[in-house]
Amino acid sequence: MDQVTGMELPGLGVWEKHTDSILGWASALWSLSYYSSPLLLCYLYRKGYICSSKLVPVSQYVGAVLVCLLGVACLRGWGRWNNSEYLHFLSILEETKNKPTPSNKKKLKCYDFDFSYWPLDFSWTEVSNPKLSTAGVSLLKPEPKLRGAADSVLHSVRTLPCHIISFLIAHSFGRRMLYPGSVGLLQRAMRPMLLQGQARLIEEFDGQRNKLVACDGNEIDTMFVDRRKDGERTGRTLVICCEGNAGFYEVGCMNTPLSHGGDYSVLGWNHPGFGGSTGVPFPQNEANAMDVVIQFAIHKLGFEITDIVIYAWSIGGFTASWAVMSYPEIQSIVLDASFDDLLPLALKVMPNSWRPLVQHTVRQYMNLNNAEQLLKYQGPVLLIRRTKDEIITTGPEDIMSNRGNDLLLKLLQFRYPKIMTDEGVRVVRQWLGSSNPIEEASVYSGYEVDDDWCVTVLQSYQPDREVLFPWSVGEDMDSDGRRQLALFLARKYMRNFETTHCTPLPASEFHSPWRLNRRMADWM
Repeated sequence: MDQVTGMELPGLGVWEKHTDSILGWASALWSLSYYSSPLLLCYLYRKGYICSSKLVPVSQYVGAVLVCLLGVACLRGWGRWNNSEYLHFLSILEETKNKPTPSNKKKLKCYDFDFSYWPLDFSWTEVSNPKLSTAGVSLLKPEPKLRGAADSVLHSVRTLPCHIISFLIAHSFGRRMLYPGSVGLLQRAMRPMLLQGQARLIEEFDGQRNKLVACDGNEIDTMFVDRRKDGERTGRTLVICCEGNAGFYEVGCMNTPLSHGGDYSVLGWNHPGFGGSTGVPFPQNEANAMDVVIQFAIHKLGFEITDIVIYAWSIGGFTASWAVMSYPEIQSIVLDASFDDLLPLALKVMPNSWRPLVQHTVRQYMNLNNAEQLLKYQGPVLLIRRTKDEIITTGPEDIMSNRGNDLLLKLLQFRYPKIMTDEGVRVVRQWLGSSNPIEEASVYSGYEVDDDWCVTVLQSYQPDREVLFPWSVGEDMDSDGRRQLALFLARKYMRNFETTHCTPLPASEFHSPWRLNRRMADWM
């Protein structure tokens, strides 16, 4: 049982300490051997070691190592059996499983142990509302297939090798490249940092760790910080955080809303295959995990769906956009350093000769189509663009190749098609080309944008009722008016942050998205 600074965790006896270290190293070596096995097998084959005369001594050696490791595991068990602190922990764990009361869970959260033994806190089967319970079991559909000749047997035979190769790529290095945080070696290297982050959330913020079970059977590791107070509005808004492809709630974007002066309650969760969560982070598993997290927030934690804000960083934009698409009553969404579609970014890092294979693999197995999902949401949206982002750009040091630009343009073109004509797109692109606040202000003032006039025009379009997007505002307007509205909306929907992709977002940069207030000539 590993000890974390400041947490009351079981102490390690001498036998347990050394045997645990040996087993840890053995596990790390096994993981390293597993990931390097293709290269290792090729090397052994070329050297002539893969033959019956050489394999027999190797098998004997492997057998001896396994016997030794079994003995080490027995010694560790004996050390734990004689450890009074460990026995006390087992009694608390057993008591919590039998009686999962708040007081027992409070005792249990002081210990770090294999999350598979953590008592179940919530399951998707507990949901009685059919509207909410159907969201998680809906399948994410791949790209539609062509009709006619494309469905012929001959075509199926021709494309079979491509399907097989795509499947192998997606389920081997493809998934690990897309979600490096799911690789065991990386998690093992980050373990001390993750334990310290978890200890901070529990001790400093009184975080509550919970295990949720999604509709696919995956166990989802979550952390909830409750800041609600009787008779006060503080903490009544819940921010659900969606981490990046190597992010964990222990050290990820959850810290941004937590540092916002106590305004928000915060719920973080780990992707399937990350930290204590089980499974693998394929899109359907990700959607199922997001679904059970939202249901947990509503049915167990007691938040109204209209009081939930979804906040995501980077690849977390997929589950965030899925959430607001599936639960349109959600209050708002904030996407930080996110992209519109995975395919252009995948093509950037793979050889050009692989283009058809990459397209097929992404669309079939890793179709992270954030923009397509976001367009189905009618609520407030805020996009945060990193002006020095080096990850979601398709060109080196080219701010115009940032895929966040495409996400903004697609959103504006869908919601305001009469404003975002060719001329509107041109001025927004000019504004997006600004790499610092001075250039941004220069473009904005150059077109003499009148904010009050823009608000008045938008308010007049919906005087007393909610009008669903897309809006027809701007169809009877001259070019100057459309340009002003295009720039005004671009600046309201997107904020620039002068930093790189992986820099943590300061609390000062975390804002609620703007919404049009029909009663006041202002944006909230």
